[in-house]
Amino acid sequence: PALFMENARKSSIVSRANSIGSTSASSVPNTDDEDSDYHQESFKESYKDQRRRAHTQAEQKRRDAIKKGYNDLQAIVPTCEQQDFSISSQKLSKAIVLQKTIDYIQFLHKEKKKQEEEVSTLRKDVMALKIMKVNYEQIVKAHQDNPNEGKNQISDEVKFNVFQGIMDSLFQSFNASVSVTSFQELSACVFSWIEEHCKPQTLQDIVIGVLHKVKSQLY
Repeated sequence: PALFMENARKSSIVSRANSIGSTSASSVPNTDDEDSDYHQESFKESYKDQRRRAHTQAEQKRRDAIKKGYNDLQAIVPTCEQQDFSISSQKLSKAIVLQKTIDYIQFLHKEKKKQEEEVSTLRKDVMALKIMKVNYEQIVKAHQDNPNEGKNQISDEVKFNVFQGIMDSLFQSFNASVSVTSFQELSACVFSWIEEHCKPQTLQDIVIGVLHKVKSQLY
């Protein structure tokens, strides 16, 4: 009996030891593999956060740049500052700022083209004046070289009468042929009048007729 009781006691002790070992094993922390998986997951989560943060910062910079661009446009374009009283307290939308900017650029292009045309016209006028200056200088030089030349020439009054007779004849045909109702009609009539009444033969006949008339008045 004593031996039986001793064996039973030992068996109970072993059973309790196994039970305690199993319970202790279940409460042991994660193994090295599980700890590695945990750190890797934390690293992935941190990398996603960094990317998300970088994307947010880049998006904010882009929005700030766009906002600054619109503010600069409103400061440069004069029409963006001239708002109506009804909307003076309201902020201009981006669409309105862009449209006003486009209109202003188109206006500047038209002004530039207009100024280029004016410059071209002025250059032609300057060229014509230079040619006239050279011709008058040659005439003055010729008179200075030959002071006695021209004493027996026709007087200025006779020259004016000849010029007046030619212009009167041309004006009569011009007044009878050209309509000034509109610019379109004026342009069309002027070209027709030039083709019909300003031909070399026609002008020659007019000049000859005026000269005969002036000659008959003088003699």
